[in-house]
Amino acid sequence: MLILTLIGAFIGYQFGGFIGLLIGGGAGYWLARRLRRKMVEKLLGTQQQFLSSIFAVMGCLCKADGRVSENELEASRQLWDKLRLNEAQRARARTDFNRGKSADFDLDAELARVRQMASSQPALRQLFLQVQLTAVAADGELHPAERDMIMRVVRGLGCSEAEIAQVEAMLRGGAHTAANEGPSLEDSYQVLGVSENASDAEVKKAYRKLMSDNHPDKLAAKGLPESMREVAKERTAEIGNAYEQIQKARGNK
Repeated sequence: MLILTLIGAFIGYQFGGFIGLLIGGGAGYWLARRLRRKMVEKLLGTQQQFLSSIFAVMGCLCKADGRVSENELEASRQLWDKLRLNEAQRARARTDFNRGKSADFDLDAELARVRQMASSQPALRQLFLQVQLTAVAADGELHPAERDMIMRVVRGLGCSEAEIAQVEAMLRGGAHTAANEGPSLEDSYQVLGVSENASDAEVKKAYRKLMSDNHPDKLAAKGLPESMREVAKERTAEIGNAYEQIQKARGNK
């Protein structure tokens, strides 16, 4: 805002002296406020669409095995609490969830919207998928139809092969959690997106990049709703745990 005000003042001064400076500065200030308002409106719209798509796809996934279990519904309600949604937002979430459950729901079109929002931010895709995996694993089992649907979602979001491997690791991690087991070392490598043959330097580089890409403040600037900050923190905790397990296995801790 200050830069545009100064530029406007400078140009105004060149053409109109002191009066031009005042007029140019005022015009620059007005333009800066207008641009800022449009950017805020666009960001809020993106955040609302992101949440809407989360619950719609969740409804579709939970219905993939033919029914939505009470545990899956409870997982959805728990997500409302975690996201600190107000009553109006909860009503919108219910509407979107039911939209995803409907027989005429266009999953591919919904995923295309998310893919566009997260085109330059793989971390947003990962958070989106993390929420979906939590929902379908809520009943303690992953039905084959749900697994197939998850992989359809992954590909519909335009995930790379490395990201697909990470999702598969997350799926296995969910199974380990249900059995009260920790993630395997292999899965920890997948979470970081490196092979077991990677050097210590490569592992550390991958870890630092993921932690940077998944920083809640950075994601918020790209469209992550403020209410999803806790989900982002869970993702960074998962990355940190994977790195710690690898370091211990290598004798670095």
